[in-house]
Amino acid sequence: MKVIFFDIQTKLPLGNAQPADTYEEVLKNSDFISFHVPESPDTVNLLGAKEIAAMKKGSYVLNLSRGRVVDIDALTANLKSGHIAGAGIDVFPEEPKSNKDPFVSPLQNLPNVILTPHIGGSTEEAQRNIGLEVANKLLRFINNGSTSFAVNFPNVELPLLKDNYRILNVHKNQPGFLRDINKIVSDVGANINAQYLSTTADIGYLIMDLNKNLGDQVKEQIAKNPLTIKNRILY
Repeated sequence: MKVIFFDIQTKLPLGNAQPADTYEEVLKNSDFISFHVPESPDTVNLLGAKEIAAMKKGSYVLNLSRGRVVDIDALTANLKSGHIAGAGIDVFPEEPKSNKDPFVSPLQNLPNVILTPHIGGSTEEAQRNIGLEVANKLLRFINNGSTSFAVNFPNVELPLLKDNYRILNVHKNQPGFLRDINKIVSDVGANINAQYLSTTADIGYLIMDLNKNLGDQVKEQIAKNPLTIKNRILY
């Protein structure tokens, strides 16, 4: 079996795919096309009427990503004509907001289609796992400063704190801040055992692991920098 991954913006192959393996070539030659992408302007109708017409006759479509990635009306027409042999669809352009709302789709009652409810993270098991994941991420932030998968804050995955003085600094993301901080460290003669920096458009998140004997001096100097928003210390 040959599996090819594509960049959703360029529609070019990734990894070990050959240059000839364009999106159009894959549509033309594949028996199964499966979509696993977020919804964005680049992915809406990623499989539309034109793309379905280019697909291999008798092929199958799987969509478990977002409802508007596949043109449902075009897919329905090609399923009825037999150009597409079958489909498995888990997501829909319009989905019921509650159990009381009806589900309506042109794909209903087609013998060559499997429809499954897009419940995502709404099962009891998923909710439990989400709760555990969020709690664990908060603990990691409290214990070592990691901010992995934060939505509106720079993402940093940090190793465990080992016999160091860790400074966590949130600052305005402007040029020159890291230069000024490194000068402070150099001026007091401290040794940086590790340094991490991640930024968004407005915010920077700097982490430094220092030898403990000079950590307090560095902390006090960084706090005076006008770009500093918040300092936090881990021993």
